[in-house]
Amino acid sequence: MILTDLSDLYRYRSLSPAIAEAIDWLSANLEGLDFQPGVTELPHGISVKAERVAMTPRDAAVLEAHRRYIDIHVPLKGDETMGWAPVASLQYTRSPYDEATDAATFGDAAHSLLHVRVGEAAIFFPEDAHAPNIGIGNHHKLCIKIPV
Repeated sequence: MILTDLSDLYRYRSLSPAIAEAIDWLSANLEGLDFQPGVTELPHGISVKAERVAMTPRDAAVLEAHRRYIDIHVPLKGDETMGWAPVASLQYTRSPYDEATDAATFGDAAHSLLHVRVGEAAIFFPEDAHAPNIGIGNHHKLCIKIPV
């Protein structure tokens, strides 16, 4: 898991060509973005989901994990708290891994809470379970899905 300021996101381009492509898209498109909920497909199987999301109370948040995708979460309007735990430490499966949705959910509590502010990004790898959208009210965000 990585939490970083958007101005420092370029430092992570070397992790993979697909991550570099997603970061380059974000850098080129974030300023002046006309927020419209929906999905933008990029080359190499990368997708950018623009979401208008209702926040979830901390005690109702559910950890999820993916196997085929890396997620980059970018709040655009309203800060977001996210839970985190290493997948290897989780003991209580809520829903087993589903190939069609590339997700499994867990009933364990998050080990840590991240406060992701507008102007920051959180990157989650397949070994990182995460519980997004913790807070009160609604917010706008991007979730970039990058094939592993």
